[in-house]
Amino acid sequence: MIHIGIIREGKKPEDKRVAFTPEQCLEILSSFNNVQITVQPSPHRCIPDSAYLEAGLTLNEDLSTCDILFGIKEVPVEELIPNKKYLFFSHTIKKQPHNRKLLRKVLQSNICLIDYETLVWENGSRVLGFGRFAGIVGTHNGFMTWGKKMGLFNLKPAYLCRDYKEMFDQYSNIQMPPIKIALTGDGRVAHGCLELLDKLGIREVTPREFIEEVYDYPVYVHLVTEDFYAQKDGELWDKSDFYHNPENYVSTFKQYSKHCDLMLNAIFWNERIPRFFSLEDMKSRDFKIKVIADISCDVNGSIPATLKDTTIEDPVFGYHPLSETIEEPYLPNTIDIMAVSNLPCELPFDASFAFGEQLIKHVIGNLFISDTNGMIKRASIADQGELMPRFKYLSDYVD
Repeated sequence: MIHIGIIREGKKPEDKRVAFTPEQCLEILSSFNNVQITVQPSPHRCIPDSAYLEAGLTLNEDLSTCDILFGIKEVPVEELIPNKKYLFFSHTIKKQPHNRKLLRKVLQSNICLIDYETLVWENGSRVLGFGRFAGIVGTHNGFMTWGKKMGLFNLKPAYLCRDYKEMFDQYSNIQMPPIKIALTGDGRVAHGCLELLDKLGIREVTPREFIEEVYDYPVYVHLVTEDFYAQKDGELWDKSDFYHNPENYVSTFKQYSKHCDLMLNAIFWNERIPRFFSLEDMKSRDFKIKVIADISCDVNGSIPATLKDTTIEDPVFGYHPLSETIEEPYLPNTIDIMAVSNLPCELPFDASFAFGEQLIKHVIGNLFISDTNGMIKRASIADQGELMPRFKYLSDYVD
């Protein structure tokens, strides 16, 4: 018998997402004869305890009899149960200082830690994540900020909507202005942005059209790395070389910032990759961007004016380019920046449902029956008090 526990999110502020909905729990039980599920009660979860009870599932504060525990965010150190198998986003693989104690406790407690972020296919691509909803909500927040800044319309934030449908239905009551939108990135997050842009019927144009043409309706351009980075020596674009040697490249984004009103940033970035533009560039009269939805949300990162991250309840700050300071948003001389780092939490039910679907489709069989393609082994950061081979590089982090 495999006993699954669905834990209550303990990290503050409390996350409303959950790994499995009641219907998905029933799907697991019907697909596997040797499985039992216990749900830890939670007053914060997007699905009430009563819904799990109505589905015939067991609620219990004590999960000590469970074998595998599913959460979403980091589990507080004091709540970890020794000798269990845990699945959650641990945020330790980049040696994040604030989670060093967490990984130490995992090792001390003989816990098998499987991180959702490290669940990858054999080619290294991620198996699952919440990126799609980060893109959807981030794009919505971009429009919400634009409408408020320009005094054109008021959109309700996603977290005050029942679900994705209610959030989207608001757009039937507004007229979208003829703005030019630049979307950067090509991963899960960017495709979440594309989903909402296309659902709204906003027309996609080519990079050349974006720069050269004038429109009386809203348009967007989808830019990938070769569209806004070039080799310093003028050689032809080489994607493999860019990712191995990004310091040999420069940003060419200025050609778009001269024509862009709203920027949706959904790229992966690290400190070796050049920024889109500098703070000095943002002072130029040619810099036309008025709103930046920095969905990637790297503080002092690809968007140098992202001086801090923001909260779901207070998502936008104004950046004054001349003084290089944070101001109140929606003022005439500010560039308004949305930099919420936990965007999927704004649509917790939709995000949870989609996440649980992917877990059931791609992970549960490997976890319960046979890890035929090595997915679980690759994703296991620690087991039996030791770092697994792929994660030995974390030794100095936990020592």
